[in-house]
Amino acid sequence: MQQGYLILSSGEVFKGRLFGSTTAMTAGELVFNTSMSGYPEILTDPSYNGQIVLFTYPLIGNYGWDGTWSESGGIKASAAVVKRLYRGPLPPGRMSLDEVLCQAGVAGIEGVDTRALTLSIRDKGARNAVICPEDRLDEASSFLASFPDITQRDLIASVAVTERVRDPELPEGFAKVPASARHRIALVDFGIKTSIISCFYERGVAVDLLPPDFKAEDVLGKGYGMLFLSNGPGDPARLTDQVAQVARCITKIPVCGICLGHQLITWALGGRTVKMVYGHHGGNQPVKDLDTGKSFVSAQNHNYMSDMDSLPKGVRLWFTNANDGTVEGIYDEERRVRSVQFHPEACPGPHDGRWIFDAFIKEMER
Repeated sequence: MQQGYLILSSGEVFKGRLFGSTTAMTAGELVFNTSMSGYPEILTDPSYNGQIVLFTYPLIGNYGWDGTWSESGGIKASAAVVKRLYRGPLPPGRMSLDEVLCQAGVAGIEGVDTRALTLSIRDKGARNAVICPEDRLDEASSFLASFPDITQRDLIASVAVTERVRDPELPEGFAKVPASARHRIALVDFGIKTSIISCFYERGVAVDLLPPDFKAEDVLGKGYGMLFLSNGPGDPARLTDQVAQVARCITKIPVCGICLGHQLITWALGGRTVKMVYGHHGGNQPVKDLDTGKSFVSAQNHNYMSDMDSLPKGVRLWFTNANDGTVEGIYDEERRVRSVQFHPEACPGPHDGRWIFDAFIKEMER
């Protein structure tokens, strides 16, 4: 097996064994994910575009890869870091993680001290890193030094639609376009997960995907019941034009969102977001519903959070993270705005929060 290195911008160097694409020099923001399973959904989640995913669970790849598990058209993460890569037998028809990454030209590295890496990220924060083959080690430091910070990168253009798509057909294993839709929504694609569209289809809601550079005129007066803002990668503070368009729609149509969409709604309401030290990435994050006092486990994937103190009067806190108290959801009943930071569709993760989609739909019906 070819030897390689994972080098962090803070200077730490970890030696391991390469898999997947073994010749490329790959850089990105290094984050850790605490999910025990679900690596196909994680690596194909467009929100991970521009990021190297470190899996904290010690064995990854043990059930292979089935294309019907993908959350987008291909792998979107920049690279994968694992303690141990499974290389044993698989059920018929499934590919290995090594094979999938190789076909996609995506790098992976195994055999590194993932615990030490996770503790480093936890203590010092998410930061850029590079994976390189052993024979290119002398190039790695300069390559990493010149690699832009994630806040300076446009990560959305490569993972979103470029024009309106009516009733997008989903792959096998996901819901079909409803034959008789009860509502139609305008869903702005910043890097949408397939499961989010599927959750709307399951509830009889038809979808028009709009590109990230949408205008309020594309939504208002077009017969849509709601403007919905998807998940996606990158820093929400970069998206000033999109925030302005969302602000124009608020009070004129219900506005809801998930993850990046939630963050953009925060800005459109007059608030702001701040970058977290290491974010929340995994399928085991507990959230508390402040309306009912009940808690449930959610799937999360974000490095930014809403600053509740920056939001105006009338915006109420809906959910908080039971671990650290950060904002996980807000709503404004008068203006029919509702959003969550976590992923109610899960994939991977628990389905405890899928009722959130029903709450979104109710905003169109009251």
